[in-house]
Amino acid sequence: MDQRISLVTLGVTDLARARAFYEALGWGGARQPDDEVCFFQAGGMVFGLWTALGGHGAPGIELAHNVRSAGEVAAVLAEAQRAGGTIVRPAALAEWGGTSGAFTDPDGYVWEVAHNPGWTLGEDGTVHI
Repeated sequence: MDQRISLVTLGVTDLARARAFYEALGWGGARQPDDEVCFFQAGGMVFGLWTALGGHGAPGIELAHNVRSAGEVAAVLAEAQRAGGTIVRPAALAEWGGTSGAFTDPDGYVWEVAHNPGWTLGEDGTVHI
């Protein structure tokens, strides 16, 4: 697993209110593909707001590690499990067109591992929506 965080997602109770707050702070260029999630480019990573974070509702936080191919998702999940993590969602095709799975670290923090064919992952690990 490369040493990087691609995405930080906050669970929110009201997506429109949360988006309006961050836009009032000066954040622009939001991408909102549906009524559950909104993404902002934040330098070389992405910041997300999601009303259904991990299926547990808000508030919450999830970190993500994007990879360059669908096959890498299962490989990184296996690596996390060997290191002492727990797989909470095995690699599977996602409804948004990519591949996703998740693990928790020993303290219970959730990491999504994903391949999103609609996002660009640079050689230096930066992700762009």
